[in-house]
Amino acid sequence: MVIAKLLAARAGVAERAVYSRHLRRVWGVPGTLLGARAWPPLFKDKIHISFNYWWQAHLLDNMIDGYLRSPNELRKMAIAKVVRGIRVRNILGWTNDFYDDIAWLGLALQRAQHEVGIAKPKALDAIAERLREAWTDHAGGGIWWKRNDDFKNVPANGPAAIFLARQNERADLARARSIVDWVEEHLVDPGNGLAWDGLHVHPNGEIREYEKNIYTYCQGVLIGACVELAQHGQQDKWLDKAARTITAVHDDLATNGVIRGQGDGDGGLFAGILVRYLAQAALIIPDLDPDRHETADLARELVVQSAEAAWNNRVMAVSGPLFGPEWTVPAVEKEGRDLSVQLGGWMCLEAAALLERRGLDVATA
Repeated sequence: MVIAKLLAARAGVAERAVYSRHLRRVWGVPGTLLGARAWPPLFKDKIHISFNYWWQAHLLDNMIDGYLRSPNELRKMAIAKVVRGIRVRNILGWTNDFYDDIAWLGLALQRAQHEVGIAKPKALDAIAERLREAWTDHAGGGIWWKRNDDFKNVPANGPAAIFLARQNERADLARARSIVDWVEEHLVDPGNGLAWDGLHVHPNGEIREYEKNIYTYCQGVLIGACVELAQHGQQDKWLDKAARTITAVHDDLATNGVIRGQGDGDGGLFAGILVRYLAQAALIIPDLDPDRHETADLARELVVQSAEAAWNNRVMAVSGPLFGPEWTVPAVEKEGRDLSVQLGGWMCLEAAALLERRGLDVATA
């Protein structure tokens, strides 16, 4: 059995490993930190030649999770340094050409402001404005993956919808609803209820072709957007969609209740993203509708089983645990080089620790 009090400690161990292995100043600038792309770092990693903007956003999100688990000034200072590091390394401002990237940073900065007290209003304004302009009527709506592209996908639309809903302004909330309605109409498989990756658009606005790959990332942001919107009206509509997706994840994207991995590189974050929003679903759905306890329990079980597997299959290095991209099998040290993979494992453990903190059953047989 998992002893519940150990879950926060496990998350703390994962946090310390990432801090010690990956956090480095940006070009020696005081008061800055970023996560080095890989460990052990090559020279190019030490000087942050590869920025991996959206990985840094998830690093920031994980650090906020750690702060909420155990608040102290050192954690708060580290968060502030990463925020500054992102701005320094991005050189020209807070945004870039990828709408998914900036949506993730926006979500992390929203949390930094509301939960830690580190406010960057100009950054949030710039990100919100960029995401608002990303919507077009091509293919019936939705936002682009990046500027001047022909691709609209769930990895951009999902986090953008969550961000805009959390802005809690009428126009942004309406746009968030429109985004998820568009995803549901165009990019959810009618057979299994899972979200596809995206679609390509002709210049005249007609759909050219679909990318029907199934990624855990896409299911996570769709669940997150539906749960977020359910807190702002039309509760049954959005919770029905969240429940369908959670059930489909359990049936098609988990092995013995453990979310499947999708490799290293960017894929190293995909399972962690899904687990983060499953944890939110497990916590929020019962408050909105106690009759949906089976859906919430299924989400909770997926979080707990995934966290247990990730922990049990870690490999120990001198600087702490290393997680693999696939939590159901023992980790191999060389597969854990990427910061993304370690953030995914840490994210999963923080999700389980959050459930523990909120009093949910986190025991596994």
